[in-house]
Amino acid sequence: MSECAALCGFLSKRERARLDGLLKGVWVPLSGPQRTAYDSEADVLLYGGAAGGGKTDLLLGLALGAHRRSILFRREFAQLKAIEDRAREMTGPGAHYSATRHTWQLPGGRSLELGAVQRPGDERKYQGRPHDLKAFDEITHFTEAQFRFLIGWNRSAEPGRRCRVVAAGNPPTSAQGDWVIRYWAPWLDRQHPNPAEPGELRWFATIDGKEVEVESGAAFDHGGERIEPRSRSFIRARVEDNPFLIAAGYRATLQSLPEPLRSQMLFGDFAAKQADDPWQVIPTEWVLAAQARWQECPPGPLDTLGVDVARGGRDRTVVTARHGPWFAHPESFPGAETPDGQAVVALLVPLLAAQAAVQVDVIGVGAAVYDAARARGLHAVPLNGAAGSAARDRSGQLGFANARAEWWWRLREALDPSAGDGLALPPDRELLADLTAPRWRLASAGILVERKDEIIARIGRSPDKGDSLVYAHARPLVPGQGLLDFLREEIARG
Repeated sequence: MSECAALCGFLSKRERARLDGLLKGVWVPLSGPQRTAYDSEADVLLYGGAAGGGKTDLLLGLALGAHRRSILFRREFAQLKAIEDRAREMTGPGAHYSATRHTWQLPGGRSLELGAVQRPGDERKYQGRPHDLKAFDEITHFTEAQFRFLIGWNRSAEPGRRCRVVAAGNPPTSAQGDWVIRYWAPWLDRQHPNPAEPGELRWFATIDGKEVEVESGAAFDHGGERIEPRSRSFIRARVEDNPFLIAAGYRATLQSLPEPLRSQMLFGDFAAKQADDPWQVIPTEWVLAAQARWQECPPGPLDTLGVDVARGGRDRTVVTARHGPWFAHPESFPGAETPDGQAVVALLVPLLAAQAAVQVDVIGVGAAVYDAARARGLHAVPLNGAAGSAARDRSGQLGFANARAEWWWRLREALDPSAGDGLALPPDRELLADLTAPRWRLASAGILVERKDEIIARIGRSPDKGDSLVYAHARPLVPGQGLLDFLREEIARG
């Protein structure tokens, strides 16, 4: 390619213009990772890492040359402008673009649609619309729920037509994109017990509502259902593989970025530390430090179960056991298994020790669980996050707008490395994302932590594991019971 570029210097302006016209619409992937990604056999591929690796070109190139009906998503419509411009450069004669429908009609009967899902729920506009290529640019900007919903219609009625999902993007710059590391964990999670090499195929299937890695792509029977695994892979993109950007000096631009953005964009380091939001309730480093202590801190006797009850749909009931400063891995149960209070209590009883408290959110469906636990003779403690709080923060300067804000702030103070309680949290990436998701602001009544529905609207899922752990850590003031009496009872229970 460099030799061709050198020879172009001997052409006249008219000859170069003629050559440009002949080559327009003829796109071939760069040799190296881009070519490997183009030819990958993975059903679901992530091509990502460093900036400038030709990620958008790969997605457009697949739509132009390898698939018949394609759709390319960005999170916001405004972000599609650059893709439209690049598509115009890559398409040749016979390609027609509808700006109102965001659709390209391409030679050979191919089509490419550009789509966006700016708000959670926008993905339903694309329900039931099949494409043999589902492509995602800047995948970490999407929520996991949006991604999983949209790829559900990755299909074609044409016999033998290759169907695949290709996502492209840089490492997440906040914990909200951390789901990408979980989804492609064998390649991106340094703690994964069985790491995979770039380009290696791994197969995954959903068994009893839980996604698991399986040995091969061979179909198998389970519970009367024929299950066909889908393959995944990851191929790392590097700016060094793009001779055009290297020649333009783009590497120097990336080298000038501040950390951790420099490591993320220059080296494509998915393990680089992410920048916290300035109004994040719990700093990411504090949670990571608590997770690092988990293996070394022996658990004490069980004293509390924190219960976040499913609210229907795809929600989960999550239970977190607290053993003094040590917290066990959250246990998740599909909402279908916990349709009422009795069913939830039946799951709790095997997990309980004598006198251990069951602390459950009683707003909404949790009230039935509390009633069923009391009827069963369990030490049930009601948690009402909307209730008022007379407490102050550790400095004594700030109050709390409600009990929910108090509980989250108490966990923050307990995780503070300089004056905390040395809590040990399980090394769970989803828990890390949940605990670092909430934001706070100072209201007239004191510290106010954003509501759960606000968090769901922002990150696209319910932070069930985080809420369950907060409930396990909470030390509520029971209505009608003096603070000293409550503390005496807690001491008596050990």
